[in-house]
Amino acid sequence: MLPGPPRPRPAPPQFRGRPLAGLLALLLAAVLGLGLGGCSAIGQPPHGVLLSALALQIELTQRDIASALSLEAGGGPSVSRVRVEAQEPVTIGAAPGLHLSGRFDWRLPGDPIRVDSPFELYLQRGERGQSWRLARPTGSGDGSRQDWITDPLPLRGEAAG
Repeated sequence: MLPGPPRPRPAPPQFRGRPLAGLLALLLAAVLGLGLGGCSAIGQPPHGVLLSALALQIELTQRDIASALSLEAGGGPSVSRVRVEAQEPVTIGAAPGLHLSGRFDWRLPGDPIRVDSPFELYLQRGERGQSWRLARPTGSGDGSRQDWITDPLPLRGEAAG
């Protein structure tokens, strides 16, 4: 003999006799889920851009240190596991930009140790919206404004350096 049609499950006790409350709770959960999920990625650069920007920032720091110590700069770092914890819009020069902070893993070529480090990045979108630039604050001579140095990030498929 075949089983009969499935019976509808009774509503949880807190929603019995109040079908509208259950529907509102479900709707509220859906809106919150979509809203919170959407907020984290609005305007955030793609993952590859973050990896390139962090690698470039490490390379530029390496070059500065190597130059100051009259040494040869090492190869480019390997960057992974980027976790953005905060993001805010900023003005870089006269154009809009982003200030991002969080944590990432990285290691230098030939080094078996992977380091988990905090980061702060300033990024600016290209004029046509197809590229990104790493922005580095430099201060100013008179202290009245913030000057910036910007470096283009490699486009997809280009090698950094």
